[in-house]
Amino acid sequence: MLQPAQSAAGSLVVEGTRIDMIECGAGRPLLFLHAENGIEPAAAAIEELAKAAHVFAPTHPGFGRSELPAGMRSVDDLSYFYLDLLDQLDLRDITVVGVSLGAWIAAEIAVKSTARMARLVMANAVGIKVGDRESRDIADIFALTDQEYLELTYCDPSVGQRDYKALPDAEVLAAARAREATARFAWNPYFHDPRLKSRLHRIRIPTLFLWGSHDRMLSEAYGRAYCAIVPGARFEVIDRAGHFPHQEQPKVFAERVLAFAGNK
Repeated sequence: MLQPAQSAAGSLVVEGTRIDMIECGAGRPLLFLHAENGIEPAAAAIEELAKAAHVFAPTHPGFGRSELPAGMRSVDDLSYFYLDLLDQLDLRDITVVGVSLGAWIAAEIAVKSTARMARLVMANAVGIKVGDRESRDIADIFALTDQEYLELTYCDPSVGQRDYKALPDAEVLAAARAREATARFAWNPYFHDPRLKSRLHRIRIPTLFLWGSHDRMLSEAYGRAYCAIVPGARFEVIDRAGHFPHQEQPKVFAERVLAFAGNK
């Protein structure tokens, strides 16, 4: 359970769309954008971040119990939703932290406007293509068995294992919605926006790329190539973590984020 200095799990309506959101901790504001496996696997990282930051951790539209507006079909659409959220909450000088799909959303926000952002953290980010048209940058997760997927995305596959027969119905539904929403937002083009790469030069705030060293869904070379396109961005590796470093190494992940954000 999240038990930081201040904690509230509730809902928020943004331009007519209701989403779930965790708000917790105290300090400089931080927006955490979860990966494609949903908000629940990020709980430990959110708790760690909340020890020194005022964390806003929404559940993306279409994930968990959050509503999905008619016509919202792309990560580009999600980025405009979050720009509206930042305006509605009047958040300023905020650190935006995204993991995988969440990092892609964060990049799409940042190329549009960093007026409310102070810093950007991208962990095992997807969102662009760095190789040629014949080369696969990102493993096709929809063509894998569950065990193959776990072996690609985790340093320790047991961390991601879930017994769906034993889980409460709400958690099974959340997992199903996460898979459905990921396919909706990232199936075609597969986990990237062909226009994003040419816009990354517009990110002119301090940016940190964090990278789980055992990610086999993406390569470290992919991450370093992505980082090199963002002006002045820094690249750091997190050992003993795969595609979801916030889940396998939540304490290290939070320490890196908070140090970069100036919260510690």
